[in-house]
Amino acid sequence: MNTELAWFKSSYSGPNGGDCVEVAVAPGTDSVHVRDSKAIRGPELRVSYAAWGDFIACAAAARRA
Repeated sequence: MNTELAWFKSSYSGPNGGDCVEVAVAPGTDSVHVRDSKAIRGPELRVSYAAWGDFIACAAAARRA
C-alpha cells in the first residue's frame, strides 16, 4: 500500500459508511489506484489512466442508458 497517495472518496458514498470506493492518482506515474474505503489497509487495484478512462466512459454510458 502506498501511504503517500491522496485518496478521494466517491461522491456517491454517504457519510455513514456503506459501499464506499476511494481513488487516488499516483504522482509521476500513469497509475490510478482504487480501494475499498472500509479496508484502507487492504488491497488496492492499480490501473493505467487509459484503462480508468475506459471504465469511467463505460460507467457513464451505462448510467445514461
